[in-house]
Amino acid sequence: MKKNIMRRVGATIALAGALALVGCSSAPASSEEPTASVLDPSDPVQVELWTYYNGTQQQAFEDLVKDFNATRGKDLGIVVTSSSQGGVNDLASAVTDSAQGLVGSEAMPDAFLSYSDTASVIDGFGMVADLSGYLSDDEKAGFVDGFLEEGDLNGNGSLKVFPVGKSTETLQINMTDFQTFADATGTTLDELRTIEGVTKVAQRYYEWTDAQTPDVAGDGRPFFGRDAMANYLITGSKQLGHEIFDIERGTCTLNFDRATMKTLWDNYYVPMVQGWFSAEGKFRSDAVKTGDLVCYVGSSSSVVYFPQTVTVDDATSYPIELGALPNPSFENGQPCSPQQGAGFVVTKSDEKKETACVEFLTWFTAKEQNTDFSVSAGYVPVTKDALTLENLEAAASSIEGASDNYLVNLPATLETIEAGVYANPPFKGGVEARAILERTLSDKAVSDRAAVVEAVAAGASPEEALAPYLDDAVFDAWLGDLTTQLKGAIA
Repeated sequence: MKKNIMRRVGATIALAGALALVGCSSAPASSEEPTASVLDPSDPVQVELWTYYNGTQQQAFEDLVKDFNATRGKDLGIVVTSSSQGGVNDLASAVTDSAQGLVGSEAMPDAFLSYSDTASVIDGFGMVADLSGYLSDDEKAGFVDGFLEEGDLNGNGSLKVFPVGKSTETLQINMTDFQTFADATGTTLDELRTIEGVTKVAQRYYEWTDAQTPDVAGDGRPFFGRDAMANYLITGSKQLGHEIFDIERGTCTLNFDRATMKTLWDNYYVPMVQGWFSAEGKFRSDAVKTGDLVCYVGSSSSVVYFPQTVTVDDATSYPIELGALPNPSFENGQPCSPQQGAGFVVTKSDEKKETACVEFLTWFTAKEQNTDFSVSAGYVPVTKDALTLENLEAAASSIEGASDNYLVNLPATLETIEAGVYANPPFKGGVEARAILERTLSDKAVSDRAAVVEAVAAGASPEEALAPYLDDAVFDAWLGDLTTQLKGAIA
């Protein structure tokens, strides 16, 4: 099947107008004029940036830093240096240590990549610059509202996280193996556009593969997996009208609706414990690579790592093609997917340093630079004029080394964003709360599935082995435990 079969969005789509509505409300406009330039080319100012970029992303970023220093930076008197601190968590730890002046920590950088939770912690130390006054109303209006709004940590029109590249989640599919299954069972891609549809298809796939070995009961194969469980629980509950975290002025109150949580449970734990889903490998793409999964929901930026071949064992491997669909939503829910991608936080200092950082960030997020970086790094741009299929396809086709997977996944990414994306505001205990959501449901499902497999191996029928785990009491016990853990995190 050709790759362009998955291009569900026509080449003439223009998302700029529709994307102005992304998020929960419009970004606030500032009546302040940009600060007058205090820069002097004869007395250059140096600014240090910390990132968590690695590999292709780091190279793409460093190339643009060099371009800036040789052009706009030279004209204004700005020299930018950058360094990667490792992964996201490594950078967050390094910045938090620096902000507190812990022994052995480095001096605070002038700007650093951050998600809103970490930015809120640093802001609590009084060390984050508000950039809203550095941008004109017209400049602010050029950004996608939902992307800019995420940087308003205090809900008062501030801009404390400057967006530079975004992603969401998409359904990434091994089309080669899916087509074999579809031809045999009549399954269609349209069935995978809802979460309930994914569950039904996963059951069908398990039963179809189980039937291929009639002498062995219960040896069907899983079809689907998820990379980020917290995203599923947060955006899934929002789709169904009940946000787990009710946040007001940085304070969180839990908002559990039993019916909503049961729907989430029924479309993850239940298929997991029955073997229709799996969570093998560090990332689900690992299981696709070994032929143990057909598809998964993962970050749109991670599509560059989708495997090109399936390797079953040393003697068996075959090429596969990628297909992509928008992130599935609940049938009766309002589409909502995670808004991902860190932005730059500028450390509060003096007007000259802050102005230099803003000059770099506005240059970096201009259409040409931001498009090139986004395509190379697997992201999408943050301004309305750059975030169109036409612009991104043209760039991806012309940039040497751009991933073919990026182009295949792009229409699904844009359709997901257009339908609605969300990032919950930061709150005290938010990092710990998200970690709890990430592990509790998945860990229980993996553990209970292992117990079912063990019981079948000991002689129980699949039905007998499953019965104890499909009782509503199991769900209620899990929900009670989850509630207790989350209350402890946000207390």
